[in-house]
Amino acid sequence: MSGKKTENIKIAGTAETKKKVTMSVLLGAAFLMATSSIGPGFLTQTTVFTQQLAASFGFVILISLILDVFTQMNIWRIIAVSGLRGQEIANKVVPGLGVFLAILIVMGGLAFNIGNVAGAGLGLNAMLGLDPIMGAIISATFAIFIFLVKEAGKAMDKVAQIAGLVMILLMLYVAFTTSPPVGEAIVNTFKPEQISIFAIVTLVGGTVGGYITFAGGHRLLDAGVKGIESLPEVTKSSVIGIMVTGVMRVALFLAVLGVVSKGLAIDPSNPPASVFQLAAGDIGYRMFGVIM
Repeated sequence: MSGKKTENIKIAGTAETKKKVTMSVLLGAAFLMATSSIGPGFLTQTTVFTQQLAASFGFVILISLILDVFTQMNIWRIIAVSGLRGQEIANKVVPGLGVFLAILIVMGGLAFNIGNVAGAGLGLNAMLGLDPIMGAIISATFAIFIFLVKEAGKAMDKVAQIAGLVMILLMLYVAFTTSPPVGEAIVNTFKPEQISIFAIVTLVGGTVGGYITFAGGHRLLDAGVKGIESLPEVTKSSVIGIMVTGVMRVALFLAVLGVVSKGLAIDPSNPPASVFQLAAGDIGYRMFGVIM
């Protein structure tokens, strides 16, 4: 009898451990996708469009988030059920299409990641005063290390979660310091004075375009989260990823709106950094470096 109890306890313990591991992987995939989309382009797009559309940019964010959720959820669910990567699925639909898709993603990934590495160099410059080129070299070396070390994937889940939370907290702080007209932003989110289709398409492409949306789906696949039975977890993870980017987008939007509503001039040579500096002085500039 006692042996049976011990066995039941072991089974329960194993199930609990598996649940924790799965949740860690789900959050890791969500934050990996989110932090992948929050780069120099994300910060610059949000800042510039807020300058152009003011409070009406809230409507653009709302529509883009709705489109993002359906796009990412659909892609991640297909990857999970099929158990195949994006290019493998494309090859099954049309022979050779997967190769073409992989080439496009590699080309786009190369272009965007040159910007990301450069952005990381500028971030280390703003944060620690390092030379931007040296900062870029350090960042690139760290990225290569992640790919070379087999066990880095597990650590990456935790790092992505911590990085995402730090980014959100810093962005919310900056938004709070600018005292934006929240009421006006809410009204224009649902009843905008102007609508920009170009801004909506740009935001959707920057959030779930190219390698970004595949990054999280493939991470789940690498962790063994696949099959029809995993759909609830995959759906949850995909929505969390979009919500994280949504919180960041809204916080930056409010921060910029607060600066613009006060009539402060944003430096066109580096709009996001200028917003952080105007909002919180030298500390704000350091925060910009951390987020980059």
